[in-house]
Amino acid sequence: MLSKGYRKYLSFFAFLAPAFIIYTIFLLIPTLGGMFYSLTDWNGLNPAYDFVGFANFVEILRADPDFLNSLWFTLKYVVIMVVLQNVFALFLAVLIESKRRSKGFFRTIFFMPNMISLIISAFMWSFVFTQVLPQIAEKTMLTFLDQGWIGDPSVSFYSIIIVSLWNGVGYMMIIYLAGLQGVPQHLQEAAIIDGANVFQRFMRVTLPMITHALTICLFLTLNGAFKVFDVVYGLTGGGPGRSTQVITLNIYEEAFSSNFRYGYASAKSIILFLFILLFTFIQISVMKKREVES
Repeated sequence: MLSKGYRKYLSFFAFLAPAFIIYTIFLLIPTLGGMFYSLTDWNGLNPAYDFVGFANFVEILRADPDFLNSLWFTLKYVVIMVVLQNVFALFLAVLIESKRRSKGFFRTIFFMPNMISLIISAFMWSFVFTQVLPQIAEKTMLTFLDQGWIGDPSVSFYSIIIVSLWNGVGYMMIIYLAGLQGVPQHLQEAAIIDGANVFQRFMRVTLPMITHALTICLFLTLNGAFKVFDVVYGLTGGGPGRSTQVITLNIYEEAFSSNFRYGYASAKSIILFLFILLFTFIQISVMKKREVES
């Protein structure tokens, strides 16, 4: 007979095992396999391949300007998305929380775009950019709407930002709303009695109390922005040319569309993984420190 302590641990591992097995098969093993194949010249089909060491990484950094351009474009996208998505989400959360009525209605309205797949959202907005906005510009005085939203390299980046914000702000807004509902009302009342205005109450009372929600939202937006694929693939396909190509799309084309260099594409995936790991570690370290201080 097993003791009570052993039965407790056995039941714990029994409940944990299915999730751990699925995680191992579908995530851990492919990740380790990708790390191995990044050191080879495997083409994805031929069972024979050669071990090339770090040659793939050297080629990426020295002789692949398309990857470096996609890296720069992705970093620009990440910075803008992390800032704008959190600013808009927090603004909407504060605005909705300040209302006494219709909170549920506004939460639903702003969250609804998140219920639509991002690739479907990209196809929908592609129609809006190419058909709806030019028609509106033609029939109204809003001539600035008649832009090459998808075909103009100087404008297509903003099209991607618009669709990404439209789809993702609502989810972050819900997290911020949950954080705002946990702010003690007596602290707000005490700040009002002390003569603090709306901005001062937000900066000195509300914001420090929702640092945990800010940490979560920054983590999610940072990871999601680095791994963006759907919206770019569905909206511009990385074009015109390669002007809007992100890292994930560059990896996809390297592995599946043209060159079938799976080992080389795996090396690019490892670089993307290291970037996400580095930025996420910095973000969590900084925000956890802020949480302790507040």
